[in-house]
Amino acid sequence: MATPLTHAAAAMVLGKILLPRQMPWKFWIAAAVVAVLPDLDTAGMRLGVPYASVFGHRGFFHSLLFVTLLSLVAAVIVSGPKWISRPRLGVWLVLLAGAAPHPLLEMLTNGGYGVALFSPFDTARYFFPWQPLAVSPIGIRRFFTPWGVEVMRSELLYVWAPLLAAWMIVAALRRPPEKPDAE
Repeated sequence: MATPLTHAAAAMVLGKILLPRQMPWKFWIAAAVVAVLPDLDTAGMRLGVPYASVFGHRGFFHSLLFVTLLSLVAAVIVSGPKWISRPRLGVWLVLLAGAAPHPLLEMLTNGGYGVALFSPFDTARYFFPWQPLAVSPIGIRRFFTPWGVEVMRSELLYVWAPLLAAWMIVAALRRPPEKPDAE
């Protein structure tokens, strides 16, 4: 899996790119939570849920259906009960844009059984043909090892750098043009 830090950062940077206006703090918390929440399925391993089962790690909780529904619930929580309006639908879509990269980033890792992207309709697990991200260890203790350093190196190179470059480009394009000095 990619690290929770990278999932949250990807959601927040995508949110900053897609939303030209300031958002309240609860939106950014929701964006981070929906981006990380699918990895709570790792708790199932301790409860005896087999990794390869539909509800195992990278199973249903990593599917596009799940992240869509999760983003919808988060949008309702963030926007309140009367959330069906154009701006609030936009909040849902941006939360979805932050959550959807979770399974896609997992498909770029070099370990595990793949991602059940289309579960429950198709329980096959998929990887991208190119897998440049070192799979993150499950558990904090194992993260603070040379393995964790390799994970962060690969994520900085293949996820953080492109996201930050995109964010800087969008920020530069949004900056109003400077007015020439009048003589």
